[in-house]
Order: sequence, then structure tokens, then C-alpha cells
Amino acid sequence: MQQLLWIETLLKLAAGAALVIAPLTSIKLLGLPASANAFWPRLLGGVLLGLAAATFLEGASERGRGIGMAGLILINTAGAAVLAFSAAFGGSAPTLRGRLVQWSIVVVLFVLSLFEIAYL
Repeated sequence: MQQLLWIETLLKLAAGAALVIAPLTSIKLLGLPASANAFWPRLLGGVLLGLAAATFLEGASERGRGIGMAGLILINTAGAAVLAFSAAFGGSAPTLRGRLVQWSIVVVLFVLSLFEIAYL
């Protein structure tokens, strides 16, 4: 279970940091829909950094004072569902690279949730 928490922490930290530091560049490199300004991507980056901090606290604390494995399962499943719905029914990335990134994220979040359910 500890390894899953560290994987969660690193994934959320990397994505959050990229969106906070260079939101428009990150969106462009991944081929995702362009944003008029950096506010919403940067806000999402801040949320991801907060989730990474809570996950880190859960993994580093003996008593588990962070977000918890059940919370991570819900977050990952909800994120995967929203991205999959968006990709399947419109609103997905305008480029092939962006669609591949979007579906890859769906698969990673879903598989990670399955592993976390197995350890619950």
C-alpha cells in the first residue's frame, strides 16, 4: 500500500507542478484544448499539488492523517470517468496526440484505482 501512495504522490506532484509552473505550455505540449488564459489550468495544478501533499502525509504518517486510500480511489475513479465521458461524447482534445494523452490518463487512473481497491 505504501508504494501505491508514493506513486500517487509523484504522479499528482508532477502534473500539478507542470500546470502551476507552465500551464499553457503544458497544455500545448500534451495536445489538449487551448485555454484563453492560465487561470483554470493553474488552479487545477494547485488542486493536484494539494492532493499530492495529502497523499504524502498519508504515506509518511504512522497514523494516516492524510487523504486515505478510499479517498484516492474516489478521486481517481471520478477523474477517469469525467475524462472518459469527455473523450467519448465530445469536448476532448482537438489533436490525435491530445486524445491519446486523455485516454492514457483514463487508463492509468482506472488501473491505479483497481490496484488500490485490491489493497483496501
